[in-house]
Amino acid sequence: MANLERTLVVFKPDAVARGLVGRITQRFEDAGLKIVAMKMRTMDEEFTRKHYFDLEERLGKSVYDVVASFVQQGPVIAMVLEGVEAVPTVRRLVGATYPADAAPGTIRGDLAHQSKSYSLERNTPIANLVHASGNSDEAKYEIDLWFSSAEQFDYQTLAERYTF
Repeated sequence: MANLERTLVVFKPDAVARGLVGRITQRFEDAGLKIVAMKMRTMDEEFTRKHYFDLEERLGKSVYDVVASFVQQGPVIAMVLEGVEAVPTVRRLVGATYPADAAPGTIRGDLAHQSKSYSLERNTPIANLVHASGNSDEAKYEIDLWFSSAEQFDYQTLAERYTF
């Protein structure tokens, strides 16, 4: 049975600087997801380490350092989205991690273009616009890190009348 869940999306500095937040948000809302929390902030060293707590262990120090440097370049916008199977739905909408591998019609496939090889050759971060929770456990951890329960809202949209 499909379940109603919440997931975290973070608009990285490239999405904010390029003025794509509204266009990307519209895609999530068009897919029937609703925003239940949103904020803008910078990610200092300590917060970045908490958010990407396992990245260095999984992919190495050099990858962590590049990602950390990238997300600390400018403000980011985080939001919690709620909907039926929100985690996999957002992952499908966002597309593959590497924009050059992302299918047309996905956020990264349509709005970003950097390849893995380009990034690796230059030791630069992948400018892939957004972070999206990878699974339900990760979503819970990330939402709790970014937002208190008081910052998350429960309300009904008109679309929910027809879907829930």
